[in-house]
Amino acid sequence: MLSLLLAASLSFSRSDASLAHRTASRLVERHTPRDAGTMRGRCAADFLLDAASAAGADVRRDEFAAKTPKGGRTFVNLYAEFISSPSDPWVVFLSHYDTKPGVNCPGANDGASTSGLLVALADRFASWRGRSLNVMLVWTDGEECMEMYVDNDGLWGARRAADMLTKKNVEVLGVFCLDMLGDADLDIFVPKNGTPELAALVTRAAKAAKVPVSASPLLVKDDHVPFLNAGFKAVDIIDFNFGSRPGLNDYWHTEKDTMDKVSEESLHAAGRLAAEIVNALVSARAQRPPSGERP
Repeated sequence: MLSLLLAASLSFSRSDASLAHRTASRLVERHTPRDAGTMRGRCAADFLLDAASAAGADVRRDEFAAKTPKGGRTFVNLYAEFISSPSDPWVVFLSHYDTKPGVNCPGANDGASTSGLLVALADRFASWRGRSLNVMLVWTDGEECMEMYVDNDGLWGARRAADMLTKKNVEVLGVFCLDMLGDADLDIFVPKNGTPELAALVTRAAKAAKVPVSASPLLVKDDHVPFLNAGFKAVDIIDFNFGSRPGLNDYWHTEKDTMDKVSEESLHAAGRLAAEIVNALVSARAQRPPSGERP
């Protein structure tokens, strides 16, 4: 059994990290700004759809309208599904790709880095054999707020995706939001407002991946929150120390969020962490007693 589990383990290589970095760099170069609800944002979605499709994913484009403080806008989410069996449970990884409206921000780390990471993960999932769960990757639009994070501002794509997943009526083991993980000075933490069970799983996966991850008392309003509100197990995995020196966040939502701050090495670490999260979920399922048997 152990040899089978090891053979089926998901990995994330340096070449995968190179694909993630290259995708993020092209997204920034070709589609900045890509504010939610704009034509440039829709072009960014098309770029990511093409990139993930080239990586072997079958990508679905979901265009939807919503009211915002700036009036009605049209948003675009992207979904890639990798199905092992209709009866298997799901794991979901998210990244937003939009930039902060009203500021001159390229969004290289905040949005592009993990959007590129999802493309590289799509490549891995497309060729991964032996998985015993279904995987959904979601590139969300409209994570950034127009004015401030309130019920009708920001997180539009995540709310749409959470509603879609509710209607899908399937078992979901966990929703993992990936954000700002390309930071060259990587400092990953898991905020307090997440499912404790998943936070513990991320900690175990981080040890297996040899990637430092810490718990934080901070409450972060990110794309995992609509899933929590919808009753799903969800957690945020983020580097929210993105600045010129420790303790500052002075690159965030500014013109300084550029590709020179994004590291292929950091994306390699983040990809290994995501892979080990999946491996931990697969291992837990393999060790679970068959239905009707006592553990």
